[in-house]
Amino acid sequence: MTKLRSIFLRILAVVLGLISLFFIFYTARLLYVTHGLTQIRVGGKGTYIGEVAFPLLPLLFGLDAWRCVKSSRRVGS
Repeated sequence: MTKLRSIFLRILAVVLGLISLFFIFYTARLLYVTHGLTQIRVGGKGTYIGEVAFPLLPLLFGLDAWRCVKSSRRVGS
């Protein structure tokens, strides 16, 4: 049972790491498309939300991936 849990945690860590990489890419894309968030559509508040949310998401997913890897090593040994 512990071997299965270790494998599951490692797969989950890879998935969370890939999600983190996606949001890093999307944050860079957001900054490029909006020219550093200086060109904002009149009345549009979407980039303000993205300015806060998209840099935080890779950190959170990356932290969770790191915790899964750490837990899988503990369970596997």
